Amino acid sequence: MLLIQQLVNSLMLGSVYVTVAVAFTLTIGILNFLNFTIPTLFMLTAMVGWALANWGVPFGLSGPLPWPWALLIGILVAVVISLIIERFTFRYLKMKYGDSTEHAIPLVSSLGFLLVLENLVRLGYGTDAQRFPGPSADLTMTVFGIFFRLPQLASLIIVVFIVIGLTWLLKSSRIGRGLRAIAENPDAANILGIDTHKIVPVVFMLTGLLCGLAGALFAVNYGEVSPQMGDDIGTKAIAGMVVGGLGSVWGAVIGGLIVGLTEIMTIHFFGADTVQVAVWGLLLVALLLRPQGLFGHHAIGKGKL
Repeated sequence: MLLIQQLVNSLMLGSVYVTVAVAFTLTIGILNFLNFTIPTLFMLTAMVGWALANWGVPFGLSGPLPWPWALLIGILVAVVISLIIERFTFRYLKMKYGDSTEHAIPLVSSLGFLLVLENLVRLGYGTDAQRFPGPSADLTMTVFGIFFRLPQLASLIIVVFIVIGLTWLLKSSRIGRGLRAIAENPDAANILGIDTHKIVPVVFMLTGLLCGLAGALFAVNYGEVSPQMGDDIGTKAIAGMVVGGLGSVWGAVIGGLIVGLTEIMTIHFFGADTVQVAVWGLLLVALLLRPQGLFGHHAIGKGKL
């Protein structure tokens, strides 16, 4: 029974990794660069939600907000920041320098945004972990002796619907066809009349939304936030994305769940100190045996969504 409980816990934790891994997959599958600001967007949502729930809107514009409203504003902040990052890490540099920025300069500039934003939060709120004022009631139910926390169960259901909706968007909608055309060949997409300056921001908007939802779900489920919280989640989400297959949305789902399972089972059998060894050992084995991932392609990069 204890093992089954741990399997349930791994699904709940894996749902957070899945959401962030899908955000990474969108940028690397469509734009072919690794967006390092994704862990920061995850962190910003939780930290903004925590600050608003404790003190309210700055400059005395409001008192402390109810935690659902605080997290909703945190998600909106993540989306807005993601669009600002698109403007200055991708569009501006590409317009100014052209194809020379296709990989390296946007990647490095996104790393710069990560460091600036994370350190601004540290300067404002310190480096200590903070307790998030989430639901006060005991939201736990028992089914055949297995404990389920309702926020975690809701998180898993939300993630499933997000991935299904995203898959539909990419495969069936006009925007999705535009995104896939850009992923396949940006120059050909421009010739066919697809306005990349209107379509590419959609990727960053979705990225901000996914990271914001993941940060909000994490804050509610685990009740603790900190300026460093995105670092660990981000690296494990990258591991999940690679294990599942770069550029594959459903690969990111499976990979995120595998990483969650690996982490929980490692803690159960060997203790928390061995988690990093297990997760990164899994990643190295996956790269050695199947470098394209479980559902990836031999040609990593564009055109694989």
